[in-house]
Amino acid sequence: MHQDSAPDVVVVAPDPSWTVRGEGLAEELHVLLRPLALHVEHIGSTAVPGMAAKPVLDLQVSVRDLAEAEAAFAGPLAERGFVLTQYRQDHVPAGSDDDPACWAKRLWSRQGHRGLDVNLHVRRSGSPNERLALLFRDWLRAHPEAVPAYARFKQVLAQAVPDLATYADVKDPVVDLVVAVAEPWAQATGWQPCTTTTARPVAPRR
Repeated sequence: MHQDSAPDVVVVAPDPSWTVRGEGLAEELHVLLRPLALHVEHIGSTAVPGMAAKPVLDLQVSVRDLAEAEAAFAGPLAERGFVLTQYRQDHVPAGSDDDPACWAKRLWSRQGHRGLDVNLHVRRSGSPNERLALLFRDWLRAHPEAVPAYARFKQVLAQAVPDLATYADVKDPVVDLVVAVAEPWAQATGWQPCTTTTARPVAPRR
């Protein structure tokens, strides 16, 4: 989950407007990037109510082919202030025997634009990293009692590390732990990754 941003890590109090802004941008980008963009989702901490976060919207675009999407999206995204970053693969969870190629992605970043900064993660539809981003978000939405602890962890971490790369390296194993807990929940509730442009209702707990 490495992201391109400013050197200093700032985690701020939750802003209720993040959800509306994230979903609005998801719809706008889906219109811009279809038909290659199968669906676009607001993901990450700003998509979880009550979660402290870096003031950066994370969005995920699901596509069938990364190379095709990279070529097709370059022009339209550049016109809207997005820059393609160097990151082309997500963290592979500890204990996974997946080929790292399964966790490939493309990442565009928009900074200094009107409104919040944006990280746009383009991932293959059906890939494990596409699924993880959605499961992580939906499990936290369904378990608000877990939000304060995770938020506090991020706030302390942001104050303790010198840069975003270190922040991501320390946070990734904690995300792995959350997902390990979320997997049994997904099986018990019948949760499935979304197939729409906007946020999918969270499956109820059983």
